[in-house]
Amino acid sequence: MKKIIYSLCLTSVFLACSGDQPVSTEDLISAKDLKGLKAQKEKKIKSFNALKLELNQINTAISDLDPSEKLALISIFEVKPENFEHYIDIQANFKTRQNVLLYPEYSGVLKRVYVKEGQSVKKGKLLAQIDDAGLKNQLEQLQIQTKLTKTTYERTQRLWDQNIGSEMQLLQAKANYEAQQKTIEQLKKQLQRTQILAPFAGTIDEIVANTGSNLMPGQTPVMRIVNLKNMYAEANVPERYLSQIKKGTSAKVSIPMLEKEYPTTIRQTGNFINPNNRSFRVEAPLTNPDEMIKPNLSCKLKINDYSNPQALMIPLRIIKENALGKKYIFKLIPDGKDQVYRAQEIFIQLGKKSSDKVEVLSGISTGDLLVDEGATIVENNQRVKNIQ
Repeated sequence: MKKIIYSLCLTSVFLACSGDQPVSTEDLISAKDLKGLKAQKEKKIKSFNALKLELNQINTAISDLDPSEKLALISIFEVKPENFEHYIDIQANFKTRQNVLLYPEYSGVLKRVYVKEGQSVKKGKLLAQIDDAGLKNQLEQLQIQTKLTKTTYERTQRLWDQNIGSEMQLLQAKANYEAQQKTIEQLKKQLQRTQILAPFAGTIDEIVANTGSNLMPGQTPVMRIVNLKNMYAEANVPERYLSQIKKGTSAKVSIPMLEKEYPTTIRQTGNFINPNNRSFRVEAPLTNPDEMIKPNLSCKLKINDYSNPQALMIPLRIIKENALGKKYIFKLIPDGKDQVYRAQEIFIQLGKKSSDKVEVLSGISTGDLLVDEGATIVENNQRVKNIQ
C-alpha cells in the first residue's frame, strides 16, 4: 500500500513539474525529491535576498523622507594597534636543589647534635658529631711516633751527606717517615667523616636522629637542611610547543595560594620527550626573599609563546558567526549625517586571544570603526546611530 502511495506522489510531482502549476514544498518533502528540494531552497534564498534588498531600499528612502526615523543605537570601537602577548598556562610545582637529607659517612654512635630545628646555619658549620671510637687517640699517638721517625730520617740524611752510614739505612728511614705521614692523613680523613657539616647555607628543617642512635653510612638519616632563597618552577609542557619555548623565553609564575604573580624566564628546557604524556620539562627560576614559597607548592607557569607589538585587537563580544561557522563583524561606513553610519558585514580571520580580546589577522585595518554595543541587534546594510 505504501509503495502505491509513493508512486502516486511521484506521478503527481512529475505532472506538476511538466505543467505550469508550481510544485509545493510539502509535495517535494512527501516525494523525498532531494534535487527538487535543493532547487526550491535556492529559489527561496534568491527571493529572500531580493526582498531584503528591497526592504533596505525602502528603509533608505524612508530615512531620507522622514527626519524623525528611529535608528538603532550603537557604540563605536575604533581599531588601534596595541602590544599583544599570548601566554600558555601550565601546571607546575616549586622545587629547590638545596633541599638535602644528610646521611652519615662513618659508622658509629651519634654523640652530639649542635643545632636545633629552624636554626639558620652557614656553609661548613658543624652540625653533629659521631663517636670516633678512639680514632683521635690513635692519631695523637701516631703523630708522636712520626716526630721520632722524622728525627731519625733527618739525622740519617745528615750522616749520609757526610758519607757516613749506608744508603739502605737512609732509604729505610725515609720510607718509615713517609708511611707514617700517609697514615696520619688517612686518620684525619676518617676523623672528618665523623663530623656532619652543612653542605650549604640554609635552615635546619628537621632533625631525624636522636643523640645516642647507632648510625649506618648512607642508611640512617640524621637531619634535613633546606635553602629557600633560590627556588624554581618545574613543569611538563606538551610537545607541540617545542619550537616556541626556548631558553630565555619570558614567563610569569602565578601562585594561587599566595595570590601573587612574579615575572621570570625559562632557564632550562629538557632534551627528552616523555613518551607517556608527550611532554618535555622546563624550569623557571624565582627568588624567594620572604621564604613563603615552599618546595612542592603548586603554581601556574605562564609562558609567552607569541608576541606582536602592533596587533589589531577587538573585543570578543562584537564577533558574530554565521551558519557556516565563519566569523564576521560590522564595520561602520559614514552615511552622510552626523554620527549616522551604515553597518557593513565584514568576514575576518582570527588569531590568538586573551581573556576578553582576540587578534584579527585579516579583514580590518587600523582606524576602522566597528559596532561595539548593539552588535547583536544590527543587520547588514542597516543604518545605525552612534551613542556619544
